[in-house]
Amino acid sequence: MPGGFGTMDELFEALTLIQTGKGRKMPVILVGNRFWGGLVDWIRSQLLGDGMISPEDLDLFKVVETADEVLEGIFHFYENRTFTPSDSETEQLLDL
Repeated sequence: MPGGFGTMDELFEALTLIQTGKGRKMPVILVGNRFWGGLVDWIRSQLLGDGMISPEDLDLFKVVETADEVLEGIFHFYENRTFTPSDSETEQLLDL
């Protein structure tokens, strides 16, 4: 949901932990393109454009508009996996 500096901090911390394999993969869903669109455009142009992230990193989050899309994103994510961490995720978390 839209928010201030704390929301940005939590967003980028979650994305960093997922990206680096230090945290379990989870659905990161941003609600409201009007709020998040400028940041996503900046991520694409600056971070991706300057090679600071890879194209696959853009798949770590999704921007949606409605509660139904949030639910769809969560269900889609978990359709292909279980709620239990995989063996590799458990091992990564134990290595922290």
